[in-house]
Amino acid sequence: NSPPIIVRDRVIHGSHIADVRVTKEAVPGWVRAWNVRTGAHEWDFHTVPNSADEFGSDTWLNESWRYSGNGNVWSMLAGDNELGYVYLPTGTVTNDYYGADRLGDNLFSESIIAVDIETGQRIWHFQAVHHGVWDYDFPAAPNLIDITVDGRAIRAIAQVSKQGFTYVFDRLTGEPVWPIEERPVATDTDLAGDVLSPTQPFPTKPAPFEYQGMSIDDLVDFTPEIRTMAVAAVNDFRLGPLFTPPTMSAEGGMQGTIQRPHIRGAASWTGAAVDPDTGLLYVPSVNGVSVLKYYTPDAAQGGNLRLTQSGFGSGVQPDMPDGLPLLKPPYSRITAIDLNEGEHQWMQPAGDGNRFRDHELLSHLDLPPLGDEGVINGPLLTKTLLVSALSTGGTDDGPRLVARDKATGDVVGWVDLPARAIGTPMTYLHEGVQYIALTVGGAIPELVAFRLPS
Repeated sequence: NSPPIIVRDRVIHGSHIADVRVTKEAVPGWVRAWNVRTGAHEWDFHTVPNSADEFGSDTWLNESWRYSGNGNVWSMLAGDNELGYVYLPTGTVTNDYYGADRLGDNLFSESIIAVDIETGQRIWHFQAVHHGVWDYDFPAAPNLIDITVDGRAIRAIAQVSKQGFTYVFDRLTGEPVWPIEERPVATDTDLAGDVLSPTQPFPTKPAPFEYQGMSIDDLVDFTPEIRTMAVAAVNDFRLGPLFTPPTMSAEGGMQGTIQRPHIRGAASWTGAAVDPDTGLLYVPSVNGVSVLKYYTPDAAQGGNLRLTQSGFGSGVQPDMPDGLPLLKPPYSRITAIDLNEGEHQWMQPAGDGNRFRDHELLSHLDLPPLGDEGVINGPLLTKTLLVSALSTGGTDDGPRLVARDKATGDVVGWVDLPARAIGTPMTYLHEGVQYIALTVGGAIPELVAFRLPS
């Protein structure tokens, strides 16, 4: 899905796989390296073990590594030329949402792995989700940043996640900069044969940059009437904290588990920007929910799983009437995190959220900016500004390119875009003039460049 990376004289890339499976067998998403000068194949890193004596094979019960697949790096990689390490943020192994055929923790699913660029050998790893069934794979490239914590200089790596966590490690040793605790989580799923991990890792710092888990207190409360609608909308769903087990839907009964952050993630493939001068990490994120539905694939069509996922958004969902929001705002945000301290410096809604603010049942409330719903675009960082695209707020409430004061998050200017952005902005200098360019959608996607005044 993403471009390769070059570290020293190796070009390294992930693998393309298929997510929606009806069989327990799948191709493993190994990472491959080639000699950039000769094209010779140098090494493969097995994100799913290839033999019983490989590291991590004991985390696959019943030798399920023999037929399980995926676990690929679908997002961008990161590399340190000086150390000679490449960092692999991996995806979920098959089946993404049902693990009865792959019991165990399933290394190296949903992990970050430091690999020696010369040998392809693992230096260190961290698994963010044990036996994942929520599709909380790593969606973005990790950020490499040198920080100072309690007077100690650290060559760090910061990985944002779909869960809304930022995992920060010494990128040489893999030691967490701040403790990461294994905490008990619920395991009571009714997905036949699946056995969930009794613990999951929780970073103690920085705090999550997005809402996690779902409770009645998280429901929208702009007015008492709308609050009542929201409570009714979730009445037939299981609610709970992050890592609440997925559950089946039953006709006339419970309709599954509300997962928050949703499957697309709090952070997504657009990732984060990092400031090497200040140690601040800037993370755009989305506040949303998912409910997975399951079915038994047809054996006559090759299916051999007891369960697999139905279409996303299918079946009964916790939808609000009249296009109203289900949750309290913000619906998207940008958070600045000081990686020297492990603390949030500021948070601003990512957009005004005018579809909700102008709703006939809400317009009289004069609501503050709520954040645009369901949209996330990557950040571009300069010496003074944070630049990103928003889907609303421009002329006639159209899409726009926004510049913020990176110290506060306050908007200092914006220009209209001809269509919604579909990529992260970039900047370049040509003949003494600075430009900002980005891709936008529409019937025919375009590359648009803006020239900064001299």
